[in-house]
Amino acid sequence: MPACAANGLGFLSAPNRLITLGWGPFFADQLRAGDGAPGRIMAMERTGARIALGDDERTVPLGGRWYRLPPEDRPTVGDWVAFDAAAERIERLLARRNVLKRIGAGTRGEIQLMGANIDTLFIVAAGHEALNLARIERYLNLAEQSGVEAVLVLTKRDLAAASKDQVQRVRGLRPDLSIECVDARNAASVEALTPWRRLGATVALAGPSGVGKSTLVNTLSGTPVQAIGRIRQRDGKGRHTTTRRSLHPLSDGCLLLDAPGMRELKIPAAGERDVAGVLEDIEILAQRCRFANCRHGDEPDCAVQAAVAAGALDRGRLERYLLLKEEAARHR
Repeated sequence: MPACAANGLGFLSAPNRLITLGWGPFFADQLRAGDGAPGRIMAMERTGARIALGDDERTVPLGGRWYRLPPEDRPTVGDWVAFDAAAERIERLLARRNVLKRIGAGTRGEIQLMGANIDTLFIVAAGHEALNLARIERYLNLAEQSGVEAVLVLTKRDLAAASKDQVQRVRGLRPDLSIECVDARNAASVEALTPWRRLGATVALAGPSGVGKSTLVNTLSGTPVQAIGRIRQRDGKGRHTTTRRSLHPLSDGCLLLDAPGMRELKIPAAGERDVAGVLEDIEILAQRCRFANCRHGDEPDCAVQAAVAAGALDRGRLERYLLLKEEAARHR
C-alpha cells in the first residue's frame, strides 16, 4: 500500500484517489516521518470507523482511548487520520479545516459532531411546503460558525406551486444566499448543483426527515446508495431511512455526506460568533442600545426594540435571535 511521503511532498506524491477524497496540502503538511498511509473516515460503524486509504477501504476498530476523549476530539465522518507504519492502527487525527457540530438532542447537552472538513452545506427543504425559517436560520448559523458555504436546496419542485414566494421569504434571512429549486428524482434537474461539486470537494446535506435528502444522494450518485421509505399519500413525504452519517464518492470526484434527519438543531456556543453572520443585522442594531448588556426586552433606549416598533425588523426574527442567544449562553 503506497504511503504519502512525510517530507513536505505528501500532497504531490499522493495517489489520485486520495485527492478525489479531499486530500490536499493542509493535511499533507501534518504528516510526520514514519507515518503510514493517511486515510479518510467514510462512515462510523458501531465498533469502529470505515476508512478509505487510496484505493483500499477497511473498517478499523477504535480502541477505548478514543471514547475517553471529549466528544469534540473523537473521530467523525470526514476526518483524516494518520496510521502507524503498518497501517493497522489509527495513530492520530489530523487537524480539521472545520467541523459541523450541534448540541445533542435531549437534556444532557453533549456536543455531537455532524461531519468534518466540509466545503459546502446543502440545507435541504421541501419546496412545496411552507418553509420553516427558524430551522433554516439555525442551519445558516451552523454553517457560519464553521466557515462553510451554505446553499439552500428546495426539493420536490414538481410539487411546488409557490417556489418564488418561498425564495422571497428566505431572501429576507440572507440576500446573498444561493438557492436552487430541484426535482431530487431528476438527474437533469439536479445539474443545477454542479458548481459546488468540485473535484475533492465535500458537500454535506442537512435537513429534517422526509424532504428528499436520500433521494438527492441517489440521483447525484447515479445509483441507489441510500434506502428510501415509501411516500405517504397524505403529505407526499418520504420516510427518512438514513440511520448513520456516511460519505458517498461521486463519479465527478465530489463527496456527499448524508446524515439522519434531525428533529431539533441546537447550536453550540462559539464565543463572539454565537449568532453572527445570518443574524448580523440584529448584532449591529444591538450595538446602538443604551446598555451594553441590553436583553432587548423592556430596557430603555433599546435600538432593537425600536427597529421592531418601526417595522424595520420582524418580531419573529428577533424572537429566534433571542432564543439562539439563550441556548448559546446555556451551553457555553
